[in-house]
Amino acid sequence: QLQLVESGGGLVQPGGSLRLSCAVSGFTLDYYAIGWFRQVPGKEREGISCISSSGGSTNYADSVKGRFTISRDNAKNTVYLQMNSLKPEDTAVYYCAADRIGSRCFTFVGMNYWGKGTLVTVSS
Repeated sequence: QLQLVESGGGLVQPGGSLRLSCAVSGFTLDYYAIGWFRQVPGKEREGISCISSSGGSTNYADSVKGRFTISRDNAKNTVYLQMNSLKPEDTAVYYCAADRIGSRCFTFVGMNYWGKGTLVTVSS
């Protein structure tokens, strides 16, 4: 059974950093593009970053570009999201998602497999 489990969320002060992890099981990560999304209650889910199956291509939403870095370790079946210079507006539940079709990831539309999310709160 294909599963994605996010971890690493928590409370951090503005300007601080967090690293989120997305651990996958039940499938071989090598063949899947992985995206990170976030959602604030009452608002639409926002795609923020994607990494290709090989790790050779990445993209970022303008809202996080230059502050967040996505990476993957296929040997560990884990994808990471390093978040620096965090702002209060980054507060949200963060989800990772997987799909074998890369274009779904890079357009942030139609991802097939989802984790349950981890809460990130940026506040002083």
